[in-house]
Amino acid sequence: MNVRPLHDRIIVQRIEEGEQKIGGIIIPDSAKEKPQQGKVIAAGNGKSKDDGKRIPLDVKAGDVILFGKYSGQEIKLDGEEYLIMREDEVLAVIEEKKKK
Repeated sequence: MNVRPLHDRIIVQRIEEGEQKIGGIIIPDSAKEKPQQGKVIAAGNGKSKDDGKRIPLDVKAGDVILFGKYSGQEIKLDGEEYLIMREDEVLAVIEEKKKK
């Protein structure tokens, strides 16, 4: 895939969580909630200000992020499902703890 989102948009691939079980009952895929974590696949160059300068994005390709339940637009590229959203819709970046 060779896609570059424009301005302050990012392309995200959802990170699937483990199989959900409630009280020993396996929930079918159609009833499961979609994960709200994802990995940034590609990021735009940043938002343009009125004077023409660009404000760089805080997220970059490879970051693992949290986003809202109804964030972004679902798209399909090369048979894979992705989300495309604005950086404003990102709630947090998950940073891994560094081992000592």
